[in-house]
Amino acid sequence: MPSAGVGRRFDRVRTFLSADGPGLGKGGERSMIRSARSKIGSLDDARSLVERARAKRLAVAFANGCFDVLHVGHVRYLQGARAEADLLVVGINGDDSVRRLKGVDRPVLPETDRALLVASMRSVDAVVVFHEDDVRRLLLALRPDVHCKGTDYTIETVPERDVVRSYGGRVAIVGDPKDHDTRVLFRRIRA
Repeated sequence: MPSAGVGRRFDRVRTFLSADGPGLGKGGERSMIRSARSKIGSLDDARSLVERARAKRLAVAFANGCFDVLHVGHVRYLQGARAEADLLVVGINGDDSVRRLKGVDRPVLPETDRALLVASMRSVDAVVVFHEDDVRRLLLALRPDVHCKGTDYTIETVPERDVVRSYGGRVAIVGDPKDHDTRVLFRRIRA
């Protein structure tokens, strides 16, 4: 059972999001879809949300990835990232970036679908699609308090750790052990 402090923090975030940030919507599935879409925006949109959160003394976390064929490992990673701060912004690699990083047969789902799937998660407050192969530009623009990476990294192996440290942020390793892998899922499906 969450502590009273955690409950108060979620109440503050819920109030902030309903008053100033992307609307969480009311009234069933159609509203939930609009709510998820309202979380997807440009880097400028995310920066504005982060600035409003900071003005209210809310901590900001950032997580990123390809999120091609969403699985339980992704869900736990994003839940762990959200637990590190009051607000979670997620960067999603654009289609060309995924092809460069993962191969010509990827992504399976286009960036718009991947963004909507991630945005539909309760733990996620904002989604930005980026087209570079790393997130340094987003980190410098948003300056999140915490940059979250999955358990396939250590603090020492996070590629962006020096960027995060340069502005006074911290790196956190979150999620469950790396027992879930999209490539393994594809092999199982094809077998």
